[in-house]
Amino acid sequence: MATTAIINATIFDATGKAPFTGHVLIDGNTIVSVTQGDSPQADTVIDAAGKFLMPGMTEGHGHLSFENCAATEHLITPTPEEQVFAAARGAKALIDAGFTSVYGASEAKLRLGVAVRNEVNAGRLPGPRIRAGGLEISVTGGMGDESTDHNPRIGPSTLINGPEEMRAEVRRQIREGVDNIKLDVSGDPFYAWRAGTVGTPATCSPMHYDELKMAVDTAHNLGRKVNVHTRSVEGSKMSVRAGVDALFHVEHSDEELLDMLEEAKDRLFVVPTIDLFHQMVTGGAACAGITSEVATMMGVPPLIEASIETHTALRKRGVRHLIGGDYGFVWAQHGQQARDLVRFVDYYGYSPADALVCATRNGGHAMMGDGSLGTIEAGKLADMILVDSDVLADLSILSDTTRVVMVMKDGALHKSPAN
Repeated sequence: MATTAIINATIFDATGKAPFTGHVLIDGNTIVSVTQGDSPQADTVIDAAGKFLMPGMTEGHGHLSFENCAATEHLITPTPEEQVFAAARGAKALIDAGFTSVYGASEAKLRLGVAVRNEVNAGRLPGPRIRAGGLEISVTGGMGDESTDHNPRIGPSTLINGPEEMRAEVRRQIREGVDNIKLDVSGDPFYAWRAGTVGTPATCSPMHYDELKMAVDTAHNLGRKVNVHTRSVEGSKMSVRAGVDALFHVEHSDEELLDMLEEAKDRLFVVPTIDLFHQMVTGGAACAGITSEVATMMGVPPLIEASIETHTALRKRGVRHLIGGDYGFVWAQHGQQARDLVRFVDYYGYSPADALVCATRNGGHAMMGDGSLGTIEAGKLADMILVDSDVLADLSILSDTTRVVMVMKDGALHKSPAN
């Protein structure tokens, strides 16, 4: 196989070591050695002097087909034929930005993530590694149910009622090629009101435990993972008890939930949503009509405060966080996911190095539980990026795709540096 050497780089290997100057030798799709001193010989040599080499990042809550959304209508109305192009553009934006993996949440239509994953794997589209999500699964009256009796309509989810309907829907999605099942366990501020009803605010838990447990057992039996939208305390507790693989959002908590997540920290991941809300309360979403006043009316400021309290506590307890929370909106677009790194430092108290671990090593473990991805070590898969200056000195650099001068996925160069 062809060999590539990246020499004289400042290497952040995501193992906990301090960055060091060294060389990485890649053979095929595998890192052969990480050394200091004399540089290795290879078929292709990339001199990375003065540049920062780190593992490729993982988007931990991927919605590839969400593009410039400001309302669920933007997910419902477009046809699958149109939206598959949006999903392809999302995949390209992510790998261009240094995200070599996407841990899928859900998509606007069932097979959008599956189709793009297959095309990327076949080499016909540029994109990251993808664990494809399908349609989110909710219950009647829950998040994702856009209907009322006087105005029935299709929402961006599939609705079930009871464990047997859940079993059938999970089997259907897996039959269609989905890797990650997503469940809407709790409510959401975007669904806090529905015409003439009290809606489903973030603190409620419409899905019942027997439905949730059926989804987990069915998916795990078929070798797939289950992720949950959960903002309520009870929804998160049910999710941990049921054995889910990842929890999205998790703003509200109590001591029992924190203890449960700490006890389960070696088998699950938690993915906060923070930059999306940060933009809403600081005016970044005004372009979509969501001013800071509107965000306040939606209850976003207290949700951020709850998020800070919960995720700071989880960081201190060693629970594994991933970055990437609900990108694909007008004010939080694909390719901007690295903004989460700055928020992890500012809101949750992470050091820059530990925030990068959330984006790299933790993401690699979520994608591949065997530990083969997410660090720069001999024997690991060769997913890495080269940045034009010290990322640890300024994490915001990663939000500028022009500063990411090389992207390598599976040993192949998606973006080559100008030597």
